[in-house]
Amino acid sequence: MRVVGLMSGTSYDAIDAAAADLALDGDTLVLTPLGMISTAYEKGLRAELAGALPPAATDLATVCRLDTRIGQAFAAAAVRADLELCDGRSDLTASHGQTVYHWAGSGRVYGTLQIGEPAWIAEATGRPVVSGFRTRDVAAGGQGAPLVSVFDVMWLRGRLGVPVALNLGGIANVTVVADGAGGAPLAFDTGPANALIDAAVRELAEGAAPGGARSMDVDGVLAARGTVHPGLLRKLLDEPYYALPAPKTTGKELFHLPYLRAALDTCGPLSAEDVVATLTRLTARTVADAVRPFGATEVIASGGGTRNPVLMRWLREELGGGVPLRTSDELGLPSGAKEAYAFAVLGWLTVHGLPASLPSCTGARHPSVLGSLTPGAAGRSLPAPLATAPVRLVLRAPGASP
Repeated sequence: MRVVGLMSGTSYDAIDAAAADLALDGDTLVLTPLGMISTAYEKGLRAELAGALPPAATDLATVCRLDTRIGQAFAAAAVRADLELCDGRSDLTASHGQTVYHWAGSGRVYGTLQIGEPAWIAEATGRPVVSGFRTRDVAAGGQGAPLVSVFDVMWLRGRLGVPVALNLGGIANVTVVADGAGGAPLAFDTGPANALIDAAVRELAEGAAPGGARSMDVDGVLAARGTVHPGLLRKLLDEPYYALPAPKTTGKELFHLPYLRAALDTCGPLSAEDVVATLTRLTARTVADAVRPFGATEVIASGGGTRNPVLMRWLREELGGGVPLRTSDELGLPSGAKEAYAFAVLGWLTVHGLPASLPSCTGARHPSVLGSLTPGAAGRSLPAPLATAPVRLVLRAPGASP
């Protein structure tokens, strides 16, 4: 089955579309990557989305407009991925949508909202669409995140020691495939990855580097030129979220620009470079602090943060020499496409009637078949349900022999 996975994360800069050929071989799901395309949000749409996200106030007219326009943008990405990556022969689209609010508090998640109406995708492609993955897990008492944990566990199962999968998007999340005693897997958000760094760059760094205004610290240039401010770092590390037990989840509802401004107000004037350096160290420190108690023997990173050499260098320092830090690319999975491939797998599980959540990772009362199905054109049938789920996932290079 050829599945297109669509993903736009908490950095909301682009829609990633990854196509995978998925086939079951006994208890193993074989994933053949067919490639990825990335489509930047149109500038006006991204600005409207940014203006509607917490802590900003918004209205239902704006929500309706964004739900429609983002759905249309996802539809265009799906059509392009079908044509360019699947030769027009995809069978299914799995759309994560765009998270606009994750209603969390006191260690619980009460609701979650991802927009990008899937009917636009189904209409444009003619293929069925699975969407709305997170809500069912929340309804079952879970955090609704990190849902990539089921992918991580199948993918990394069997590696020696205690492998930890790390995603460095707007928010950082980890999956501990097994603890030191070989117990159940665990997954949680560690805190900000790029969220506060990006907010600082947009707010403070205009003109601080060649090219003028920026939306991210490209190649870690600003962090490399700055000095970590101990007082600001201590203030940020006092955030109560870091001390909460897993499973737990967070987002830009907490780690946003006003949050950063409040911390800066306690420290006096700082250069943009020093602020970005401090926030980069914060990400490295909080990720390392989060995985250390589990006896991690390797950390396998993916996401946009892997392209920041300063963040990766400091994360290696924080982890210490005994814990190798590598990227998913080294294991054959493009780091920029991993989450899109993960949601392709979640979509495959859903249409085969299989649970795609792990209660030990999300805190749900039980595993659930995730998402809602939007039918495709007439004649696009779904596969028969499977009685048992695959227990591992392997990657196969395109053209490789079975």
